Amino acid sequence: MSFKVATVAVVMVVVSVVTAFPSDPYGHPQTYKEDPIPYSFQYGVKDDYAGTDFGQNEESDGSKTAGSYQVVLPDGRIQTVNYVADHYNGYQAEVNYKGEAQYPHEYGPAVTFKPTASYGTGGYQ
Repeated sequence: MSFKVATVAVVMVVVSVVTAFPSDPYGHPQTYKEDPIPYSFQYGVKDDYAGTDFGQNEESDGSKTAGSYQVVLPDGRIQTVNYVADHYNGYQAEVNYKGEAQYPHEYGPAVTFKPTASYGTGGYQ
C-alpha cells in the first residue's frame, strides 16, 4: 500500500512542477492578433522625358487584399498584373500583356537629366 501512496505522491509532484513552468521558457512576450484594418491606395507615375509609365491600386477589407499594377515595358508592351491575396489561398496573380513587342534597329542616346537650377559657391547673401 505504501508503494501506491509513494507513486501517487511522485506523480502529483511531477504534475505540479510541470504546470508551474511557463509555456515559453525563454520569456518571449506574448503576441496578440490585432483586428484587421481595411485600407485602399493608388498611385501613378508618368514621366515622358525619362519614358517612365507605371501605377498601382490596391484595397483590402482586412482579410482579403485585391489590386493591380501596370507598367509600360521597354519593348513598348503594357504589362498588367491583377492579384488577390488572403491567408487561406496565398497570393494569386494573373498577368496580361497588351500590344506587340517593338525592337528598333537603331538606338538613340541614353536618357540623361540636366540640372534645372544653378547653385552659388555657398554662404548666405
